[in-house]
Amino acid sequence: MQRAWTWQGKDTPAGLKLSSIAVPTLAVGEVLVRNEIIALNPVDWKVLASPPSWSQGHVPGVDGAGTVAAVEDDSLKPWLGKRVVYHQSLYAQGSFADYTPIAAHALMQVPDGLGLPLAASMPCPALTAWLALEKLPTRPGAKLLVSGAGGAVGNYLVQLALQREFSVTAICNRRHWDRLKRYGVRDLVAGPVASDDELPSNLLDRFFAVIDTVGGAHAAMLAPVLEANGHIVCIQDRLTDWPCKPFGRCLSVHEVALGAMHVFGRSDAWARLVEAGKAIMKQIAENRLQPEPLLIRDFSMLPEVLTELKNRTFSGKPLIKVN
Repeated sequence: MQRAWTWQGKDTPAGLKLSSIAVPTLAVGEVLVRNEIIALNPVDWKVLASPPSWSQGHVPGVDGAGTVAAVEDDSLKPWLGKRVVYHQSLYAQGSFADYTPIAAHALMQVPDGLGLPLAASMPCPALTAWLALEKLPTRPGAKLLVSGAGGAVGNYLVQLALQREFSVTAICNRRHWDRLKRYGVRDLVAGPVASDDELPSNLLDRFFAVIDTVGGAHAAMLAPVLEANGHIVCIQDRLTDWPCKPFGRCLSVHEVALGAMHVFGRSDAWARLVEAGKAIMKQIAENRLQPEPLLIRDFSMLPEVLTELKNRTFSGKPLIKVN
């Protein structure tokens, strides 16, 4: 048996129940990860209100790190005992437990010199940022506007975009400005923007691309900042309507969600994503990428910390220590 926080049909973190459940039986191609650290993400509280075909007793959670304790097939034995980090499908048993079954193709081995807490903090925000940038042609010097740059995804977006030699402008709360300036962001705008009437005139018709982490309506308001044939990348929510007139700015619109990989990702796409995750962890270990400050709490506090994340009562990356 194992400990697990389980969903009981309620739409708030406080409705999660600490349960004793069976350790899951592995399906073909899976390994069993003994979790040591769980990372909490906004999706973890948002999904509680509209879960994807969950039944009562489902274990939520997408990000975790630990050690491989068992494998389904002898061909996977090289994974035994390895320190790993993962991003789990919303449709499968999640990370809010002592053990989580993970498809072997989704595993990322944690490099020597990187602690499991830092590794656990990476998958959802950093891989989402990487996927967002992969939507764009890389044009050194091209102007990129990152909206919501102060958050977990924005933190990686800004740094990875600068590595690709984009000229980055950030929209975020002023409390994040000093950190973003240290990364190399020169232009900062207070945000989020309340309406398109509030857009500074010096931003209009200026940018090759916008990556928005705030919401679909906010992304639509930013359309006027784009030059002809520009790009909008939506990470939070999506655009419900085309943001410009036909044959006007001729924009390209993109959406990003890691969950798509679990449903539609082929083996070659997973291989690229895993390699990206390993490269990001290597950069974190070498201090070339800066994660958010870590806030580590006990397993017994998981619903409380998830509620705090929902209400944004702190800054930093919330982690839950399992063992």
